[in-house]
Amino acid sequence: MTGDTNTRSGQCHCGAVQFQVTLSDGFNSIRRCTCSYCRMRGAVVVMAEMGGIDILQGAEVLTSYRFHTGAAQHFFCSRCGIYTHHQRRSDQSLYAVNVACLGGVSPFDFAEVPVMDGINHTSDTGKPTRRAGTLVYIRAS
Repeated sequence: MTGDTNTRSGQCHCGAVQFQVTLSDGFNSIRRCTCSYCRMRGAVVVMAEMGGIDILQGAEVLTSYRFHTGAAQHFFCSRCGIYTHHQRRSDQSLYAVNVACLGGVSPFDFAEVPVMDGINHTSDTGKPTRRAGTLVYIRAS
């Protein structure tokens, strides 16, 4: 990892997939989504531009999943099953990266995470992306 705080190292749970990512806007783009797949997956993500993810090891064990329109491509490790990132449907020049895969970062590091309305996706409705709510984490004392 370089000294740039927007450049992070990451990996899946078993370590077979290792990558380096340059975040588009640091952690300012953090979010969750309410679409059927994201709701079940439960990941908190942050954005990287196309070309911002460099798979250092394990490209051959990454597998992908597409559903509905097939525009979004979700990548995960075929050994441990951990979702690492996906190419976004609404802006295919962006990848969403699972923050839990980034070294030294936990989804619980963020007191509030915006939740976007993926059920009523902008590509389906033609309307701007709507914020569905906010996920709040309150630390126990």
